[in-house]
Amino acid sequence: MKTISKFKVDIFILLCLLLFAAISIITVGSAERLLPDSNNLVIRQIIWYIIGIILILIIMFIGNDFLLKNAWILYIIGIISLILVLFFGATINDARCWFKIKGIGNVQPSEFMKIILIIVLARMINDFNKKYNSPTVFQEFKFLLKVILVVGIPSILTFLEPDTGVVLIYLLITFVMLFVSGIRYRWFIIVISLFVGLVGTILGLYIFNNNLFIKIFGSSFFLRIDRLLDWKSGSGYQLENGITSIGSGGLTGYGLNNTPIYFPEPQTDFIFAVFSNNFGFIGSLLLIGLITFFDLRLVKIAVESQKNINKYMISGIIGMLIYQQFQNIGMTIGILPITGITLPFISYGGSSLLSYMIMAGIILNITNEAIKYRN
Repeated sequence: MKTISKFKVDIFILLCLLLFAAISIITVGSAERLLPDSNNLVIRQIIWYIIGIILILIIMFIGNDFLLKNAWILYIIGIISLILVLFFGATINDARCWFKIKGIGNVQPSEFMKIILIIVLARMINDFNKKYNSPTVFQEFKFLLKVILVVGIPSILTFLEPDTGVVLIYLLITFVMLFVSGIRYRWFIIVISLFVGLVGTILGLYIFNNNLFIKIFGSSFFLRIDRLLDWKSGSGYQLENGITSIGSGGLTGYGLNNTPIYFPEPQTDFIFAVFSNNFGFIGSLLLIGLITFFDLRLVKIAVESQKNINKYMISGIIGMLIYQQFQNIGMTIGILPITGITLPFISYGGSSLLSYMIMAGIILNITNEAIKYRN
């Protein structure tokens, strides 16, 4: 009798993760040289990756069904953590997004909320599609109102921190997962039209009546809009030095641990600039190629999955990853505004890296099911 082991992983996904880890560690090491007080970032990044591997093993052991079954419990925990961070979180750069835990570092609840939303929305969409084979417009409308409530609560709490970048990720995850769910496309046209109208109104107030804008939204939001729009000029110390660093790397770069130009946040937001400076245009193309291969592999897994709920989860993960990859690299080279979005699996970080590793565990569970199904 043929036996099948409990865990079978997609070798390509595993290989990509190992390469991401190696690239991250050596690039963070190079970025560390630019910082006056690095606090052993390389060692800490290795530790975060080790913890991430442990989380992957735990996720694979308990299975995705356990996560989906307890989705609402996870959601409540996530909401409570977002509320608590507003009152007891550490303030860093005028934002209160982190719990400062002695001996561990800063923990950012909104990073884990991204995963929770993917799990909760996947369950909601799957339950709805099972209940209604051919839902009416009114049934879809009620379902969308529930989705808006579920996504709106963490979005408001995260916006208050403030962390606009993560709020955009919440909305993007929701948009992609709903698009894959098969609901009528008219809803997307309506939502996009409302969104464009809302953004147009906000920008109109910002441009033509600053005082009224500040009275309605406050000075903090005014400064965030101001920062988002300032990228068009291509000015700014961080952006100018980051672009100079990338351009000066040439074809092959200065080599590992040789980054002669300083710019803020080289280990997180501008990690791609450090990598490009060290390994040049050729190295950058290889990294982008690896990222693209990883994303396409996820698309293939989603298409081949036998369960719709797996498709929903992977679509949310893919949407989030592609947005963050495009946004991070785009802002580094000056074609997109600087929003503080990290490069998945590459940038230094505790909460962000662990959230990606948990997602990797979910993906490996899905590939495990697919491989066993084929066998």
